[in-house]
Amino acid sequence: MDTTFMRTWAEVDLDNLAHNYHILREMMPKNCRFLGLCKANAYGHGAVPIAKKLEALGAELLAVACLEEAIELRHGGVTIPILCLGQTDPHYAPSLVANNVIATVGDWETAQALSQAAVKMRQNIRIHIKIDTGMTRLGFLWEVDKKEEVADCIANLCRLPNLEHEGIFTHFADAEGSEPYTMGQMTAFLEAKEMLTARGIDCDLYHCANSAAMLRYPCTHMNMVRPGLVLYGYYPDAQYAEMDGHRLRPVMKLCSRIWSIRTIPAGTKVSYGCTVTLERESRVAVLPIGYGDGYFRSFSGTAEVLIAGVRCKILGRVCMDMCMIDVTDLPHVAVGDVATIYGVDGLLEDAAHIASTVPYELLCDVNPRVPRVYTQQGIDA
Repeated sequence: MDTTFMRTWAEVDLDNLAHNYHILREMMPKNCRFLGLCKANAYGHGAVPIAKKLEALGAELLAVACLEEAIELRHGGVTIPILCLGQTDPHYAPSLVANNVIATVGDWETAQALSQAAVKMRQNIRIHIKIDTGMTRLGFLWEVDKKEEVADCIANLCRLPNLEHEGIFTHFADAEGSEPYTMGQMTAFLEAKEMLTARGIDCDLYHCANSAAMLRYPCTHMNMVRPGLVLYGYYPDAQYAEMDGHRLRPVMKLCSRIWSIRTIPAGTKVSYGCTVTLERESRVAVLPIGYGDGYFRSFSGTAEVLIAGVRCKILGRVCMDMCMIDVTDLPHVAVGDVATIYGVDGLLEDAAHIASTVPYELLCDVNPRVPRVYTQQGIDA
C-alpha cells in the first residue's frame, strides 16, 4: 500500500516479526512449542496478517482473548490451533466446535456446561485448564489448605465426557518484578501438575512463561511458551534488553505526515485551553494524529516525535485528530515530511513513561482508523 498521501499510518514490518520469532525460538528448549499472542488485534499490529505470518514461520499455536477474535482469524484463513485465553460462555459451544477453538476452563460449572453441550452435539471440545497461582483473576484457585480438593475437582473435570483436556496453564502476575513471587507461583504450578499426575491426569501442554519469564526464567518454559510483547519487539522492562543482547526489533512504526507549516507571531496561544503561548516567532507544524487515532491527550506538551532525525516536542494540547509541533529550528522541514511517532529511538517507551502506562497499552490503542501497511522482503522468514 502506497503511503505517499496518507495522513497517518502504521508500518508493520513482517521481517522484524520473523526476526523476533527466531530470536525467541533460540531461547526455548528443544521440543518446546511456541504459542504466539494475537489478542487485541495482535497488540495493535493487525490480527490476521500477524497470525498468518506466525503460522508460516512455524508457530504451533496462537492465542486470543475471546471467541470473536478467534473467529476473525479463522475467517482470515488461519488454520493452526487457537486457544481462547478468556472465558467463553458455554452458550457458544457450537461456535467453539465449528471454528475449532480451544476453550479455557477455570471452574467446575463452565466445564460441566461445556461437557453437556458437547455431548448434545456429539462433538468433542478441546480445553486448557487454568490454575490461579497468584494472579487472582480467572482459574481454579490454588489455596494452601484446599489443594487436595482443587486437584480432585480438576481430575473429575478431566473425566467429563466429550472434553479433551490437552493443556494446563497459569499466569504470572509479576514476572518482570518480584522473583520470589514468580517462583512461588511456579512452585505452586509444579505442585498442581504433580498432584494431577498422581491422580492419573496428564496433558500434552503445560505453559506459564509470558514475555518477562521467557527472558528471565528459563525454568518456566515448560513445553510451551506464550510470548506477547517481546514478539513485537519491545521489552517488559528496559533491563531485560540485556538478556538477549538488545536483538529484538520493533515490528510497528507509527508515522504521520506534516499537513501544514505556518509562521506564527510571538505571543500567540496554541491549541485547546490556550495552555501554551509562543515566546518567539515560530514555525508551527500540524500533524494529523490525535487521541482519535490513539495518541493520548496526556502527551500534550510533553511527548516527542522524530522529524528529520530530530526529536520535536508536542506543542500545546493534543486534539482529537491533530497535534502541533514547533519546527522553528528545523528550517529544512516541509509540508509532506514524515514524523515518526513510535517505533524508533525509544519513542514508545518514553511515551509510556509520560502516560504512566506500559508499551502494551500504547500499541493496543492505535485506532483501527489508522491503516496498517505491511512490508516484507522475506530476509528473515
